Amino acid sequence: MERSQAIRRGARPARNFRTGREAPADGARTAPAQRFLSRTAVLGTLAAATIGVPLGQQAERSGESPFEVAADPTGPSPLDLVTEPRTAPRASENVMAAPRIERTETRSASREAERSPLPNCDPDAPVEGGNGLLADHSLCELWQDGEQLRPDAAISLSALNGAFRAQFGRDLCLVASYRDLDTQYAVKAQLGYWAASPGTSNHGWGLAIDICKQETSNSEIYSWLWANAPAYGWQNPAWAQVGGEKYEPWHWEYVEGVAGLGLWKG
Repeated sequence: MERSQAIRRGARPARNFRTGREAPADGARTAPAQRFLSRTAVLGTLAAATIGVPLGQQAERSGESPFEVAADPTGPSPLDLVTEPRTAPRASENVMAAPRIERTETRSASREAERSPLPNCDPDAPVEGGNGLLADHSLCELWQDGEQLRPDAAISLSALNGAFRAQFGRDLCLVASYRDLDTQYAVKAQLGYWAASPGTSNHGWGLAIDICKQETSNSEIYSWLWANAPAYGWQNPAWAQVGGEKYEPWHWEYVEGVAGLGLWKG
């Protein structure tokens, strides 16, 4: 290596004046160089292993779904939620009142749009169809592409999302909302015990959501939801809490709609 560097620098290697041949590199220099290279290789291997393991673990954690029911419970404990002091949130002007607005023939479309967090969602649209078979006009599109809910539930959740966005600077992340019957069968086949029987899920009525794990695993966000979502009509039912029938901190329901069907288990 020293010989190569010397040649690159334009220097000539040392010669034996008796034979005229190039003299070999001094042994006292070769041994330390070999030890240096060996030590460098070992340290490099250790560094790669030290960095590689956390990166591998991080890759495994990325993109995790809240449906990983075998994972340890996340979010604040019931004791934290009970003992943590909080102030009851003030509901937005267009929160729960939106579905109950009294219509008049003279009210303009622009004023209607201002009062509703989902201008294209008609709170008075009839809810027609069965579980997982709701008519198109009985569902409203949410802010997240492909997600839908019953009109009253959609407007209330959108108002909650507005407050969430004001607090955290982004939209609430959803994994699921309305599920048609085919999707319910697919989810049941995938999750087994952890999924409701097809045709009985409150997702099929457009009255339930599942939120992303980035929300349930963040204590600040989950505590905020626990304290504020009820003012917008949404709660994590008792059966889905720690000590309940199934621990599903991601599952939230629109209480008024579920209770109106006699299905609320708060």
